[in-house]
Amino acid sequence: MKALVTGANGFTGSHLVKLLVAQGNGVVGLVRRTSDLSRLAAVDVKLIYGDITDKDALNQAMAAVDVVFHTAACVDLGIVDTARMERVNVEGTRTVLAAVKAQPTPPKLVYCSTIGIYGDTAGQVIDETYQRTQVGFSSAYDETKYNAQQLVNQHVADGFAAVSVMPGGIFGADDPHFGPVIKLFLKGRLPLWPGCDRITGIVHVDDLVQAMVLAAEKAPSGEHFIISAGELSIGEMFKVLGQAAGVKAPADAPQPLVRAIGGFLDPIGKAFAWNAPLNNELVHYIYDRCVRISGEKAMRDLGWQPRSVPEILTGIAQELTAT
Repeated sequence: MKALVTGANGFTGSHLVKLLVAQGNGVVGLVRRTSDLSRLAAVDVKLIYGDITDKDALNQAMAAVDVVFHTAACVDLGIVDTARMERVNVEGTRTVLAAVKAQPTPPKLVYCSTIGIYGDTAGQVIDETYQRTQVGFSSAYDETKYNAQQLVNQHVADGFAAVSVMPGGIFGADDPHFGPVIKLFLKGRLPLWPGCDRITGIVHVDDLVQAMVLAAEKAPSGEHFIISAGELSIGEMFKVLGQAAGVKAPADAPQPLVRAIGGFLDPIGKAFAWNAPLNNELVHYIYDRCVRISGEKAMRDLGWQPRSVPEILTGIAQELTAT
């Protein structure tokens, strides 16, 4: 198989590139000229430089590939550059799809979406048949990824091959989002954490990219797969990590205090284009939005066998404490 990976230098993209190369596949990676390429050091991947909305770069990168793995995305919550997020997540996906259609033999697309497209499920555990009921969106990220997903769905309706994967929380020792929090915790520097009762779906990044390859190999066009090894509350997650590293789990920060701090910092962040550590959007995610998911379809239909949630967390704790 010859594959193109967009966002090849990112967290998910770089792990996918390494898996594909290890399996003996030819891999092309689309990256920006300003990208940090340290994750791809010593990896046998052909790099094409260009923005995700650069149709010429995409056409060059896509020449003679069998599969396009579209992982490039702008991911952030809080005070974000909404225009940039729209350009990368929506217009970038639109440009990728146009490039696919322009190829003499259009490659299959595997799109890395998000469970956020389903909206707030109000604590209901859902599968891929769930129909979104939330009015409006919890964040610009959810909205732009939802709109991008509609483009991918239309791509399938137009007769082109595409499969979508919707991961839960993506974990790994090099996770740029929650990884720094785990590192602080393992050093004993996290006495409090807000929303310890919040439940989240968890998947190891290496298991996610394995699911993406299986989707490329096995899944019929038009299929959607929620990718989650299981669910755990944030408090329980810290307990598992703490047991592996001998660190006490943080106490749950008082909700009224967290909401007050978020409300105070939110207008300051907006005034100075500063993404504060707490703001109204993040508070909403912590306390008010609950998306619960089942990854059983991927396990059943793709033969996906992820490591368990305790294995994921214990492995990360052991890897981080050993470095």
